[in-house]
Amino acid sequence: MIVRNTPLKDTKIDKYIEIVTIPTAIDVTEDRKNVGIELDEITIFEILSTSYEKVILTIIETKEDLENLVSRKPDLVFSGIKYFDFDEQEIWLSDYLKEHDIYYITSNKEALNSEYDKNRAKEIVKLANINTANFFTTQPNEHPKESSLPITFPLFLKPITGGDSRGINADSIVFDFIKYQTKVLDIYNKLQSRTLVENYLSGREYSVSILENESKNILMILPVEIIAGKNKNGHRILDYDAKINNLEEVIAVTDEKLHQELCDVAINSFRALGGKTMGRIDIKTGLNGVLNFIEANFMPGLGHGYFYRSFMLNENTTYEQMILKVADAGLSL
Repeated sequence: MIVRNTPLKDTKIDKYIEIVTIPTAIDVTEDRKNVGIELDEITIFEILSTSYEKVILTIIETKEDLENLVSRKPDLVFSGIKYFDFDEQEIWLSDYLKEHDIYYITSNKEALNSEYDKNRAKEIVKLANINTANFFTTQPNEHPKESSLPITFPLFLKPITGGDSRGINADSIVFDFIKYQTKVLDIYNKLQSRTLVENYLSGREYSVSILENESKNILMILPVEIIAGKNKNGHRILDYDAKINNLEEVIAVTDEKLHQELCDVAINSFRALGGKTMGRIDIKTGLNGVLNFIEANFMPGLGHGYFYRSFMLNENTTYEQMILKVADAGLSL
């Protein structure tokens, strides 16, 4: 269903873009697993309409809507949708568009699945000789005694999948087996998820945004440091409340050596995981200062979060310029 379009104008770039979304969720707090980026469709429509001849905003509700989309042959689909579930048939948007020779802004299904499963992502980067904290996965009663744990305390516990730091709070850092068991059970009961258990890294935290425009041979790697406030236990971690309420401070990385090291870890992780066009790599240090891969996000938020702030702090880029750069990079796949 097409809900909005812009008229053709000769002064704009001769490309046709469709912004694709799905019906708005009734519960805005719902974790929609098939949506990687919650777009502000109207704002993005207005931005793209300033530079491209034809921009259409489309809501996909049925398989027929999706088939009509590819029949219109847009030059680019700008969307944060991972997949559609039509009558129990799962259709991944990026792979479906590739089959029909239509450009898109995100990675393919294989890469998205690799980064979404945090355990799998860590296994892949470890095989690529990229530092990452020691880890294992578990669920209630799988490791019944402290002696059965593969790594030692202190530990950091989080759900094996999911974004926005869901399931992460002050109780995610554990120093004893009782609290370990309590947190594993909490994640299982509340999120129906296995737990990823890592050695706790108490150092500084960074996020590195990546945008690659292959046709123009442009690779942007943009690190920032994230400083979380201390929680009730005196620890600085990016938990769910801090992210949702923007309680953390984001600053530029001014040390040139550190900046380059962060760029190296980020792009090597991005390549190892099969990322395309854009993504974000989270990195943290331990007490020894060594940079460790934490996790990846190949569908980073396109609001005013870490991805945008990376552009603003590194390149003095406006929000509108960032969205146009993403579209241009998508057209180069």
